[in-house]
Amino acid sequence: MSASGTPTTPKETLSNVNVTAALDVEGNFPLESVQIDGLVVLKIIKHCREFFPSPVTGQLLGLDVNGVLEVTNCFPFPGAKAEDENELVDGARYQVDMMRCLREVNVDNNTVGWYQSTYLGSFVTHKLIETQYNYQQTFNNKSVVIVHDVSRSTHSNLSLRAFRFSQAFMEAQKEDKFTTESLIKNKLTFSNIFEELPITVKNSHLVTALLHSLDDYEHVIPKSASLDKEKVVSPLSPNFDTLELSLDPYIEKNLEFLLESVEEHTQEQNTYAFWQRSVAREQTKIQVALQKRKQENVSRLASGLEPLPEDDIHKNHKLPAEPSRLDSLLITSQINNYCKQLNQYSGPTLGKLFISGELQK
Repeated sequence: MSASGTPTTPKETLSNVNVTAALDVEGNFPLESVQIDGLVVLKIIKHCREFFPSPVTGQLLGLDVNGVLEVTNCFPFPGAKAEDENELVDGARYQVDMMRCLREVNVDNNTVGWYQSTYLGSFVTHKLIETQYNYQQTFNNKSVVIVHDVSRSTHSNLSLRAFRFSQAFMEAQKEDKFTTESLIKNKLTFSNIFEELPITVKNSHLVTALLHSLDDYEHVIPKSASLDKEKVVSPLSPNFDTLELSLDPYIEKNLEFLLESVEEHTQEQNTYAFWQRSVAREQTKIQVALQKRKQENVSRLASGLEPLPEDDIHKNHKLPAEPSRLDSLLITSQINNYCKQLNQYSGPTLGKLFISGELQK
């Protein structure tokens, strides 16, 4: 019922909820999904393929409405590398100038995240951690990073994934402390570093009508063109390349990256084991020194002298600091991504081989 005493209909209530969500300035509605315009997807693909295999990044623009992050525009960042300070300053100035130009032409200029390209799913890096943490800190957890894997897109369907950090990882990164105690306190593991959000691609009605018209090649090819219609393939015809029985080289390269990650993880484990041995040696030295001090104090008490303090022993024997577990978390998360990709591609490949074997009998 409204303030005037008149009953409200469910349609009016739903409209009020949508208006409240659209005016959600304080971020009370958590993000649940990402909606990208088709033109934005094409811009991201074009930018990533032009510089492949070098990684590239760009800015995402849009609006957060009712828990859905609507990405309506984007623009690329200049240069693939920014090692010089002048290049960093130029990049920041470029972003400011671009945002001002978009605002002048009345285009969405609200930053909602960024995107980057990757090769074979190798995107879990320190650079991504620092950049995404700054975005989420600045925009109150209402920003995502969209990862586009060009290599996977060329071998199968389009690969676009949206990620954000979990609250547990944000707390640990805020403390800048990735020790065993901190991981247990925040309940942080390699599996809950990221939260993946579902992505939907939205097209206008005119674009949808154009895609349906492209399926009829007679409307695409001019009538005056002297082409054999039997040899002309429709732009949206089914792709039968997935029925090939040859093993995808993508799997071989993925296995190589997986072995490299396992070696890096082994080095991290050796570093942690060395720290544990160092702590055990120092603790043994402390116990021996304490035992000698106790015996010495017993003899001093028997001689009528004051006992010596034991605090200086702990000051003289400091335990080595625990190494950061962040690298181990990132490597383990990357190994998990490689294993998922292998499972995704090797399963259908083996299935096709078994099917072909049965058909040949």
